[in-house]
Amino acid sequence: MNIVLEPGASALLDALHRADFAAYAVGGCVRDSLLGLAPHDWDLCTAARPEQVMELFGEKQCIPTGLQHGTVTVKRDGKLYEITTFRTEGNYSDGRHPDSVAFVPDVREDLARRDFTINAMAYSAEEGLCDPFGGQEDLARGVVRAVGEPLRRFEEDALRILRLYRFAARFGFVIDEATEAAAKQLAAHLDCVSVERIEEELDKLLSAPKPGAYLEPEVLAFVLPELPLDFLSEAREIIDALPAGAEEVTTRWAALLLPLGEDGTRKALKRLKCSNAVIDGVSTLVKEKAPRTLPLTLQAKRLLGKYDLHTVQQLTALWSALQPERKDEFTALQKEAETLTAQSACCRVSQLAVNGCDLMAAGVAPGPGLRRALEALLEEVITGRLPNERAELLAFAAKFLRLDKRKKLR
Repeated sequence: MNIVLEPGASALLDALHRADFAAYAVGGCVRDSLLGLAPHDWDLCTAARPEQVMELFGEKQCIPTGLQHGTVTVKRDGKLYEITTFRTEGNYSDGRHPDSVAFVPDVREDLARRDFTINAMAYSAEEGLCDPFGGQEDLARGVVRAVGEPLRRFEEDALRILRLYRFAARFGFVIDEATEAAAKQLAAHLDCVSVERIEEELDKLLSAPKPGAYLEPEVLAFVLPELPLDFLSEAREIIDALPAGAEEVTTRWAALLLPLGEDGTRKALKRLKCSNAVIDGVSTLVKEKAPRTLPLTLQAKRLLGKYDLHTVQQLTALWSALQPERKDEFTALQKEAETLTAQSACCRVSQLAVNGCDLMAAGVAPGPGLRRALEALLEEVITGRLPNERAELLAFAAKFLRLDKRKKLR
């Protein structure tokens, strides 16, 4: 099996080989290449020690990323490449990081410390594929399987439990029976993983094409204890019906956390240390309920008066997944919102052809009355009773001002 190496990675490997160091592309880039996918990063491993890597490529081109773990980042042609010395690892006292590492001369010893067989392959043009644990066969079978003893792999690093489901979901693979049994058995060990890393893995899991089947109740019980697991079977179907991808993960979070309501959603995401933008975005989707039947244009205008177009698109996608029998209605609502946005239709006070200064010049006093006048003008415009034209709006404002004064005199 030949892999086409990325030019920069190939050049770095050639330099290491010329200096008589064994060196390989390793991990995800090998896995993705075998699957016919374009690798996002090219990580390299070598028998060269960190100081030898820095001497070979020059200190100006090297970043000492993690010398204690044997990792140097090398800059080449505007790209960054991590080069890590072959190593074995000691005990994991904290359930996340090795207490010590030892540099070794054989790549097979290095591969033996890795999480899953599909990530434990190395490649060089000279030697071909180095696959001591059957990763290529597991790729062909569509299986995610731990390297060696599964319990040991998860005891070393509990985050691997979430990575297991994330990789399986990403590729649509099945999970090896013994590997999944160990993951479930040790799920409680996820309490030693930082909430930031947990949230990052859940984000990636929810971004997968069809993650529903990989939302394992016995694991989620420890990372999302707020979630009522009896809702999970329904949530899986809803999530799978939503658009996939990292840019759509907010909608999928909303589908997962829907039973918590707005307040519960905010608390759960805050505990996971999500950004305020994520918390606000997900909570908005959870809070907003699908509208009852109204004139299509008016529905779209009212939504655009509250939210930007992307949020409206997320809402209509979520409502379609929640109420598939109304999907055509929500699709039409989304298209109407897109059309109105493209036309710069007036949906907000800021889009009116007059502003507060215009109304004050016409005699409206600043304060709550001014706000009421602007909102009344907007209501007339979005319902189609009044065109968004300056003269028409000022004339209506004058009438509104007279009516408002009469109310105050009563």
